[in-house]
Amino acid sequence: MLERKIEIQGISPAELFGVNNAKLKHLKTYFPKLKVTARGNVITIVGDEDVMNEFERKFELIMSHFNQYNQLTQNNIDNLMLADGSDLLKDKGESAVLVHGNHGMKIRAKTINQKKMVGSIDINDMLFAVGPAGTGKTYTAIALAVRALKAKEVKRIILTRPAVEAGENLGFLPGDLKEKLDPYMMPLYDALRDMIPAEKLADMLEFGIIEIAPLAFMRGRTLDKAFVILDEAQNSTTMQMKMFLTRMGMTAKFVVTGDMSQVDLPRSQRSGLAYAMNALEEVEGVGIIKMGSADVIRHALVKRIIAAFEVAENEDKRQAELRLKKRNQGKD
Repeated sequence: MLERKIEIQGISPAELFGVNNAKLKHLKTYFPKLKVTARGNVITIVGDEDVMNEFERKFELIMSHFNQYNQLTQNNIDNLMLADGSDLLKDKGESAVLVHGNHGMKIRAKTINQKKMVGSIDINDMLFAVGPAGTGKTYTAIALAVRALKAKEVKRIILTRPAVEAGENLGFLPGDLKEKLDPYMMPLYDALRDMIPAEKLADMLEFGIIEIAPLAFMRGRTLDKAFVILDEAQNSTTMQMKMFLTRMGMTAKFVVTGDMSQVDLPRSQRSGLAYAMNALEEVEGVGIIKMGSADVIRHALVKRIIAAFEVAENEDKRQAELRLKKRNQGKD
């Protein structure tokens, strides 16, 4: 067993690892064969040489990340521990900023797959980004759309969702169709409000530079010179998805986002998102990014909730398969 010391320079260990070294403890879970202790600004590691070399390489990524973004979360650590974690740090400084939002907010791609979204839309005209809640699919897509509008690459932004009721009934809501649908479209408005001043956003909505509408309103249109985002696409039918994708004009960018674990369609209907991703997987000009729990950038508990639901859902499927097998055996 060998011992090695790593000195932290220019950064307060308390700022880097948080209260009671919580983030260091999280980092240690990735190196169970390594003994890691911290005293002051010195970290001592004891273990095999190969494992220590890997720890040092990953720790350099963590230090670089902190120096670049002035923060470190457990989710950042999870991303940096992945095999291609160094990809997060390839873009430096202002080049990594997608949009300068309100109050000086710098909106960046924060995870590996968010960065893949940025790279994919630069080379493809159509992009599918799927994954669980909190992975920043919609937020990143809207940032890309606002970036394209500000750069005059497109003349308008069109945001749409299938108007499928997620367990609630929209009919009882007061007001006209727009007033009924606005609460349902609120996540799109929330993202836009981060990136565009309220008064300017209101003007853009009034004059149609930014349009937010249900998916059914896309029928019969040709969407040209536009950045178009279909959100919650798991709730589109196969016919709706085909209708939407064939609206694409000559100079348009299409991004389709969704979460296959949150399908609200009747069981008899197949999700258009799953169908389209399977059908278009090998089509040139179409990018597909599959996001996972490592991309979750909400509260740390969200990642654990997603993991717990996945375990429970897999167990439910296993039990259903066992029941079906027993029924089939009984018929024999």
